Amino acid sequence: MYTPILPRPLVRVYPEVDATLFAESAESMQQLMQEASIILKKLSDSKQFASEVMGAAQQGNKEKVSQLLISTGVHSGVEVDFNPDGINLNMTSEVEGKDCCHLTITLRWG
Repeated sequence: MYTPILPRPLVRVYPEVDATLFAESAESMQQLMQEASIILKKLSDSKQFASEVMGAAQQGNKEKVSQLLISTGVHSGVEVDFNPDGINLNMTSEVEGKDCCHLTITLRWG
């Protein structure tokens, strides 16, 4: 009579969970989102400001677009990219010197 040998179940050993960086990243992301809200509010509340941003982008003046966005009072780094269809704002932050959070906003204008 054949008696099959059943394999032993694989027992995985995981390191203990330390959610400190994860929680700090979530907090940092909340700050990024607040700063993103500042930019979005300014763009939606002021057609003049929105026109200035679009005009600078249309001229290919990335530095001017960045200056305008920073003038809203945001403190996080904002990397700007645009094309004839719209603008991309990439916001990043760090926790304990580590790149932790990225927030990308894409707005269409054409």
